[in-house]
Amino acid sequence: MPRLLLGLIGDNIAASSAPLLHRLAGNHHGVEVEYRRLVPAELGATLPEILKDCEDQGFTGVNVTYPYKEAVTEFVRIEDPAVRALGAVNTVLFGENPPSGFNTDHSGFMALYRAAFGDTAPGAVGVVGAGGVGRAIAFGLVRLGATRIHLLDRNAKQSVGLAEDLRKTHGGTEVMVCDNEETFAAGLDGVVNATPVGMHGLPGLPLSTERIAEASWAFDAVYTPVETDFLLHARSAGLNAVSGFELFLHQGIDAWKLFSGRTVPEAALRAPLEQAVLSGGNRP
Repeated sequence: MPRLLLGLIGDNIAASSAPLLHRLAGNHHGVEVEYRRLVPAELGATLPEILKDCEDQGFTGVNVTYPYKEAVTEFVRIEDPAVRALGAVNTVLFGENPPSGFNTDHSGFMALYRAAFGDTAPGAVGVVGAGGVGRAIAFGLVRLGATRIHLLDRNAKQSVGLAEDLRKTHGGTEVMVCDNEETFAAGLDGVVNATPVGMHGLPGLPLSTERIAEASWAFDAVYTPVETDFLLHARSAGLNAVSGFELFLHQGIDAWKLFSGRTVPEAALRAPLEQAVLSGGNRP
């Protein structure tokens, strides 16, 4: 049986469902998958040291999660200009020097959006959170043809930086940095939560729910729980709301294809992954 050695680099990943996703994908294709959790503090190693060690040990690739998605870009080659521009990588493929970097949050968001909404353009979209996931989603929205993006983040510097990078893409999307909810919510078609607010252990809402009433769709990057308070409020306001579980699923399918060269159908992963997430898995 062929074998793949994979891993996940990140902090607080003990309950991640990423190992299960890739083992399920491996089972579907008759591939044995060994998937290791690689926490720098536990290993007593730096990010570049871990990458080098993985390469030396024969890893096919690794996933990368918080807080290393932006730092890892210094150590990989990124061919996709959109991923270079967004400045974050969550999947590394070994075999060349330097290894190759990809962002399957970016590709996965575009896949889930098309699955949920077909060819309908995003329109004007508000994104709460300008960190790694927010950047991946915002650049995906530009590629999907969003007419306008409103950015709101407690770290104003992060929002401004993301806005500047988005404007350099020449995608024809207007970008606005907002410093209050009222300006942020004006005239939106869609609303995205790209913060961890609402996940297990961090209850609450990313913004006042009355601010989203005029939008038509919503997406929450949080998927633990699958049904967040933000999504429940969005649905009660009549919005078509999509769970962050869909991002977890689609980014994993894209990562598996990079690691294995094979496409795994959603049906082979969805039910067991949903059960794992309901049991308390974390973001990959």
